Amino acid sequence: PRFVLPDRAQVTMTQPFMRAYTEQLVRACHKRGAMAIGGMAAAVPNRKDEAANTNAFEKVRADKTREANDGFDGSWVAHPDLVPVCREVFDGILGERPNQLDRTREDVIPDDRALINVAATTGTITEQGIRNNIEVGIRYIESWLRGNGAVAIHNLMEDAATAEISRSQLWQWMFASAITDRGEIITHQWIEELLDEEFARLERFDGDRFEDSRDIFEEVTLSQDFPSFLTLPAYARYLTEAREKATAAELAAA
Repeated sequence: PRFVLPDRAQVTMTQPFMRAYTEQLVRACHKRGAMAIGGMAAAVPNRKDEAANTNAFEKVRADKTREANDGFDGSWVAHPDLVPVCREVFDGILGERPNQLDRTREDVIPDDRALINVAATTGTITEQGIRNNIEVGIRYIESWLRGNGAVAIHNLMEDAATAEISRSQLWQWMFASAITDRGEIITHQWIEELLDEEFARLERFDGDRFEDSRDIFEEVTLSQDFPSFLTLPAYARYLTEAREKATAAELAAA
């Protein structure tokens, strides 16, 4: 299928269809006098690992330099330690100007086909990519069930959107019988096996919600039909049930 993408980590902002949308976004915003704000730098600095920090800061600097050169008026980051890097890049290109609304990007030709030109995306599907999607999905849902909307995993800030991408890729790869870089066909059974392995590696703690998280993750990833969003079953299963139990308890006490 032409809309199957490689590992999530390989779908960067420099892929053709991603470049097309960012450039067209600046043009569309500035044509209407609206600020064009770049994407979030998802890196979360690790103050205990200088090498990882240096690598993360270099990637953020390159990403923000691309945005500023493309005409974006600002950007945002996942961690306050990245603010100086982001500000330095934009100040260096904008100078004393508060924005770049004067850059109308008339050189960019709107092209709806470019926005869905997934076939031009380079990269591969790997076993590590499958494992990473499983880990991110389960760990994020577990954190979400405990009331956290975002969680740092492997020095990257993950949220409902990235967890949704992770489980959606797995579902799509499975039903498209996608093939990895090593020639392995991605099947329901193989994902279940990898899920068992990744689940066994999780660091458990008192009060964790990993069992509940796994139930939700399996429902939204391995079902025959594609659920519209990964948190919806969790709302129905836990929040609605909790409300009904609380109501029943109040009635019983009355």
